[in-house]
Amino acid sequence: MTEVVPQQVLYCKVCSFPPEYCEFGVSLKKCQEWLEDANSELYDKLYGEEALSQKFSSTLSVEKQEKINAELAKKQLKEEAKQERELQRKLQSKITIKRIERNRRKHVITITGLELLEMDLKKLAKQFASKFATGATVSKNAEKKDEIIIQGDVSDETKEELEKILNDKGLKGIEIEQIDDKKLKKKAAAAAAAAGAAGGAPASSN
Repeated sequence: MTEVVPQQVLYCKVCSFPPEYCEFGVSLKKCQEWLEDANSELYDKLYGEEALSQKFSSTLSVEKQEKINAELAKKQLKEEAKQERELQRKLQSKITIKRIERNRRKHVITITGLELLEMDLKKLAKQFASKFATGATVSKNAEKKDEIIIQGDVSDETKEELEKILNDKGLKGIEIEQIDDKKLKKKAAAAAAAAGAAGGAPASSN
């Protein structure tokens, strides 16, 4: 009996199509750049001079082929501009890690702004739980937005892990803000005490 060997299929890291079908997507230029770097042999086969000459010698006239290519290039440029605007919007946003003291020596970490990652937050919570060997859940905060709650004082570790995730997604420029709820409360209490003291001071007489 002939052994059946599974076929290895290469998928584009840009559009997720097999490279042979990238031209039907909206990011061909980026796909070509990725393929040239990842598999120069396949790139030459698909986009080299010989491949292009064969393509233009098909049943389509050169004029018609050029028209199709121009329309496709226009769509791709439009999509690339849209993707660039979306990237800039994300880079202007931020992820917030808040450290909250529940009681003595016990803390939780809340993470908001994770919609920027476009990831399944439940899977991300499991990733954090496994990474830090602790509990992690997804819930709605007071603003009705999803947040991840991690048990334990792991604010710095969480920031480091998020930076790796952002880097892998090409979102290295997104700001990650760390907030310590205990320090905020102390600062607010000190400000309130100072305001009370100022309000209770006797008025000066001339």
